[in-house]
Amino acid sequence: MISERNDRRVVVTGLGVVSSIGIGWQEFWKNLLAGKSGISKITSFDTSKYDRHYGGEIKNFNPYTFIDKRKADRMGRASQMAIAAAKLALEDANLKIKGLACDRTGVFVGTTTGEIGILEDCYKTIQSYGTKRLLMKDLLIFPSSAINVNIAKEFRLKSENIIFSNACAAGNYAIGRAADLLRAGKIDYALSGGTDGLSQIVFTGFNRLLTIAAEKCQPFDKNRKGMIPAEGAGMLLLESLESAKKRGALVYAEVLEYGLSCDVCHMIIPSAKGIAAAIRKALRNSYVSINDVDYISAHGTGTIENDKEECVAFKSIFGNKLKKIPISSIKSMLGHTMGAASAIEAITCCLAIKDQKVPPTINFEEKDPNCDIDCVPNKSRSCKIKTVLNNSQAFGGNNACLIISKRL
Repeated sequence: MISERNDRRVVVTGLGVVSSIGIGWQEFWKNLLAGKSGISKITSFDTSKYDRHYGGEIKNFNPYTFIDKRKADRMGRASQMAIAAAKLALEDANLKIKGLACDRTGVFVGTTTGEIGILEDCYKTIQSYGTKRLLMKDLLIFPSSAINVNIAKEFRLKSENIIFSNACAAGNYAIGRAADLLRAGKIDYALSGGTDGLSQIVFTGFNRLLTIAAEKCQPFDKNRKGMIPAEGAGMLLLESLESAKKRGALVYAEVLEYGLSCDVCHMIIPSAKGIAAAIRKALRNSYVSINDVDYISAHGTGTIENDKEECVAFKSIFGNKLKKIPISSIKSMLGHTMGAASAIEAITCCLAIKDQKVPPTINFEEKDPNCDIDCVPNKSRSCKIKTVLNNSQAFGGNNACLIISKRL
């Protein structure tokens, strides 16, 4: 992706979250600052044959609250959560659907597995009844692109429509590209973020990789045991600063720039060099120095290698200044929401700027010499925050770093 710059500045004016600790940013943020965990025993599928049973499952999400039942029943969980988050973002931005120019509003969404739950349902149907009961309509709503199609149909949007499927960094990719097109004047508004439902396929995959912790996620802790699979959606309403001022909108923050890298080092093991390359690009593209960074939202999965390599990357860039920068992982509370992760974390960055507070890394017990950072252990903190760095990584060495600031 090549940034298409001009004088337009891109800002965030609406936030929408569907998560295991809250639906709507107000509940989400309150519980995040309180260090509340959204991890519980999984109930959406049978885990009795596994040696792990916990996930960041959203127990109280009712899609019919946000979407007409007939429509909701014809789409998967990832689409349902994304539309709910998008509606919450529009409401937060004080924008009605009719107020959106259908040919000037883009949809940009990141995901890891798309509507994988639909495929699981198809497989169960074949197991029980054979292929004769398999319906074509179910196969048509399975592709990842169905998420964006469903959002566009719900809001009658006819402009740019892009799905990003590069796993756990996809949310940052989506927000970055949306900002590119807004900055270039090709669109006026963007609904951008990420979504993923909790699926048995993903749970099985991570279980086979031996990367799932038994009951809790402990990023940066010496005795961390792994990640916790989760689900959720985060959507941001982006527009130009000029547009926001014209309609008197509350501006949470400005999206400065982003940096990408693909280190192709290993399919599942991250590389500190690749992570650092994305961060350096983001800083350079944003004209932000290391002295300007007030908070880092870490990828922080809680796996041994991820946390170690991420900290090595931070150290290589920030040096001795690193100890003065609070760095936390909200995955300690939410679990890993896959394609939604960096989008929800971008929302967290906006709220950190708004309230001048950073969320904690919970479940922290013992410091790891390999992760010698200030991880805001167990309790949130008030800080002076102007510029934040949202870091994300994904399988295959896909790294994306987004920089958000109150530079207005």
